[in-house]
Amino acid sequence: MKIVLIGAGNVATHLGIALQKAGCLVLQVYSRTEESASVLAARLSADYTVVPDEIRRDADLYIVALKDAVLPQLAPILAKGREQALFVHTAGSMPMDLWKGLVERYGVLYPMQTFSRQREVDFNAVPFFIEASSPAEVELLRMVAARLSPKVYEATSCQRRYLHLAAVFACNFANHMYALSSHILEKQGIPFEVMLPLIDETAGKVHELSPVQAQTGPAVRYDKNVISKHLEMLADEEPLQELYEKISKSIHHLPWSAVPANEGKNNS
Repeated sequence: MKIVLIGAGNVATHLGIALQKAGCLVLQVYSRTEESASVLAARLSADYTVVPDEIRRDADLYIVALKDAVLPQLAPILAKGREQALFVHTAGSMPMDLWKGLVERYGVLYPMQTFSRQREVDFNAVPFFIEASSPAEVELLRMVAARLSPKVYEATSCQRRYLHLAAVFACNFANHMYALSSHILEKQGIPFEVMLPLIDETAGKVHELSPVQAQTGPAVRYDKNVISKHLEMLADEEPLQELYEKISKSIHHLPWSAVPANEGKNNS
């Protein structure tokens, strides 16, 4: 299978390298930025272009890993003259029908993972969610995804939107909390690395317990004494103070949470 990568960002970079390691042939990389296109193309021993009209027309599969905002406007340009090929995008929140009416064969290849260019990803642990315009294309995408990971699932566009929403809470928001934690520690001259064992244990627990069962801290039992002191300490940072209070209330009033009164106690 001959593949063209549309995009040269974090997702395209990791996906392109993984595809090459799996024995797939990446013919070309397209990006609007010559530097990013040339760097990724060099890693993959592929051609590159920054001109949409110069994108090859002889590929079997076009994997479009671009920002959601540019996908709708670029899709018709990408599809022109390539209507017989299989087009997929990698976005969690964009519908599969983005391609409908533009090409005959289309789908989605969504790797649900956080990608940073400077950190290698173990694709064996990455779940892939696929969707396609026909059963034949579903099986073809399953074959491609299975080369990269043993965790391949079918998901509708609606399901994938909720997967992406849940991922924002579990990944992006959680990481933002690390950033706020680092900010608080930095002001006291304490290195963030002291938090790493706590972060690792918190993440490790949900492999064995449900997130509700794993929840600990003053908000579970709504320890007003501790919470009030923390709010006082944040008096000079109103946005953080407001966030702390809202999250504490959210934890305590979680409607599906039923943590017994004697549970949820620890030193954090």
